[in-house]
Amino acid sequence: MRTRRLALSAALPLVLLAAACGGSDTSGTSEDAAAVYPEEDITLIVQAAAGGGSDLASRTLAAELEPALGTSIVVENRPGASGSTAMQYVGDQEADGYTIGFAPVEISMLGHQGFDIDPADYTFLGQIMLAPGVLSVPVDSPYETLADFVEAAQDQPISVANSGAGSIWEAAALGLADETGAQLTPVPFDGGGPALAAVVGGQVDAGVAGTGETASAVEQGQVRALAVFHDERLDRLPDVPTAAEEGYDLEFGGWGGIYGPAGLPDDVRTRLEEAVAEAAQSDTFTETMTTAGNLPVYKDGEKFTAFVDSEYERFGTIFEGQA
Repeated sequence: MRTRRLALSAALPLVLLAAACGGSDTSGTSEDAAAVYPEEDITLIVQAAAGGGSDLASRTLAAELEPALGTSIVVENRPGASGSTAMQYVGDQEADGYTIGFAPVEISMLGHQGFDIDPADYTFLGQIMLAPGVLSVPVDSPYETLADFVEAAQDQPISVANSGAGSIWEAAALGLADETGAQLTPVPFDGGGPALAAVVGGQVDAGVAGTGETASAVEQGQVRALAVFHDERLDRLPDVPTAAEEGYDLEFGGWGGIYGPAGLPDDVRTRLEEAVAEAAQSDTFTETMTTAGNLPVYKDGEKFTAFVDSEYERFGTIFEGQA
């Protein structure tokens, strides 16, 4: 009997160890990994400086992601080179789900402008917002409608301010010129705010900027909005027609979403997609985006990936010969 008790005593630690490790069955390793992810803080990379629209969307979403994922989300700004600095950084990180980023519309544009940025090199986890573009002119401008503007620009060049060379708002002006045959001269500024200030000050004939900036200027009587580049009128600018209403099928917006390096494991990707879906559709995120003049627009990972690919093709046509 003593020999048997000794044998059982020797075996007991092994039994306890096996129980603590979940037994000897190693099937379901992927499920175990999904159950524990994330085990540490996650870093969310923003391609723009603090204080802008991308930063606001990223920090608001990060706060909502924390309870959804059960960990801290550290927002890190890495501006530079039209956003490519941040995009390349995210793409170079280990595909473990601990580094993600805010994907701006430029991620589908920069590859056509000489930058080594290709959407195929990333994992897209979900779209979270959209800032439709608005074409505006000074309040004393002779152009009362988009038709007036286009007609005049077919006879002589018209200067149009934008948020920087290669930006979405330059693309909007180029797209309008291509669609209408108008002679539009893009004038780059360091952001949508400075571009709109140039319109207010009469330094340019017109400008394209985001909804939030433009709507505030319209409400203050500083500019006249001629058209919004969206598929329907905006609540902040209910009296401003869409470009489509004026006969031009044009949509341009500063959309944004969440992405990570290519090759994220399926379980980690699913966990992140579910968290992004919850955070992007939360009351707090929706209200913050709406107050800022943006649209809270959500697409899941699959739909967002297809959307980015289609945008990449579209901008390839717009920027053809521009790089």
